[in-house]
Amino acid sequence: MASRVGILGASGYTALELIKILLRHPHVEITAMTSRQDPQHVSQVHPELAGRLDQDLELFELELLCERVDVVFSCLPHAASAEAVSQLVDEGVAVIDLSADYRLTDVGVYEHWYRVEHPDPNRIGEVPYGLPELYREQIRGASLVANPGCYPTSAILALVPLIEAGLVNSEGIVIDSKSGVSGAGRTPKLATIYPECNESISAYAVGAHRHGPEINQQLSLAANGPVEVVFTPHLVPMNRGILTTAYADVAGEFSQQDLVDALRDFYHEEPFVQVVDELPATRHVSGTNYCHLTARRAAGKAVVVSCLDNLIKGAAGAAVQNMNLMLGVAETTALLDGLAT
Repeated sequence: MASRVGILGASGYTALELIKILLRHPHVEITAMTSRQDPQHVSQVHPELAGRLDQDLELFELELLCERVDVVFSCLPHAASAEAVSQLVDEGVAVIDLSADYRLTDVGVYEHWYRVEHPDPNRIGEVPYGLPELYREQIRGASLVANPGCYPTSAILALVPLIEAGLVNSEGIVIDSKSGVSGAGRTPKLATIYPECNESISAYAVGAHRHGPEINQQLSLAANGPVEVVFTPHLVPMNRGILTTAYADVAGEFSQQDLVDALRDFYHEEPFVQVVDELPATRHVSGTNYCHLTARRAAGKAVVVSCLDNLIKGAAGAAVQNMNLMLGVAETTALLDGLAT
């Protein structure tokens, strides 16, 4: 029997990618979608889905939703997500939360960076971080999973293997990331309208991006001690994709081949992380759930290049990976080649 799936906040770019993946998933059926706007047919919000899905986006009503779903993806903004998610989990619904509400393990850190009081503080630190490459066993059968941020996914996958293997120092790490405009969401903002971002690249939130503490948290776990990186995101005039270049001091006389071999050893059984010889580019992974990685050694530093599709491996695809693990179906279901349809 197919699991019944609901999507909260179904009007955004991530939700659209989720819907596309779920429509090809043999073990689930989309039975409910919500929006904080007035109810309307999904094809009015996402014209790409005309003739592919006959569903309305409705207002959130807990009791009615719980009667129609087994698992829910929450694409709501931070704070609004936890408010709804906590109620669903209390009612026995499995949830993958794509907001930042359950990613950080310290309530104080969350409230400092997100400037809100956490709606569900008692669950903080108890929710598996939804990066299967690191936390697969914790995700299996969980009732709530915190889907990672897109920038953190690219940076954490690049650095954790080298930190854990002792090939790089955990001090002085610099992470430079560049993202397509869809990473800013669908709500219009001055910086992301066409005349502002076309033919231009710009840094933003230098030392102040909310994904910084998420990266620090995961790298600190890998290093068994505190790690604080310099993280600088950039906006690039393309629709989708993230390219991250991470710089860390090599911890000894390790060669470039040692760095690449460590990445390959770590990910050799991972279905969606490919360690490649050539420098990766966003077009190589666009529309897929893959992350491509490689490493170089330059001036005593490991330079790790990582790229992924921010809407898929950085959001919707990872969320479906997590759902598959939670439901006990093959992790790769509906996530192999040809997602961008």
